[in-house]
Amino acid sequence: MKYARLTKEQFEELHQEFINFLASQSITAKEWANIKQNQPKVAEQELDVFSDLVWQGVLQNVKYLEHISPNQMHLFHCADENMHLIALKLKNNTHNLTTKEGYNWLRENLMSDDIEFYNAKKDYSEDKLQDMFQLIQKGAVITKGELFTYFEDLIS
Repeated sequence: MKYARLTKEQFEELHQEFINFLASQSITAKEWANIKQNQPKVAEQELDVFSDLVWQGVLQNVKYLEHISPNQMHLFHCADENMHLIALKLKNNTHNLTTKEGYNWLRENLMSDDIEFYNAKKDYSEDKLQDMFQLIQKGAVITKGELFTYFEDLIS
């Protein structure tokens, strides 16, 4: 398995796609029930293959990732050749960026000496999708990039 198995909730959400996946392998509902009952390892492998296919499809379309913690904000633009990072760090722990109040404070105090800005680019490893997946595993979320473009315009 290259990525991670989908959660039960994700499988439920993708129920029809999973049925289509099984059908593409000529596995009927009756055969799938039999596989789950009598060949649990084979069933597990099918779940893993489907999960990897879903993750690969999702990751191929990722353009922006964000990871916001109480005192830091990491905004990533996933370009073709490299990843561009804009990071903000609060010098003190008096505000929490994950709360509405903390985020509003940030908006009102962007030019404050209490905020450090970082800007960097990093080439991908041999596996761009795995690089993005690792960020998601660490808590980053896929976004449309509004925050990234806002801060990119601000620091340009």
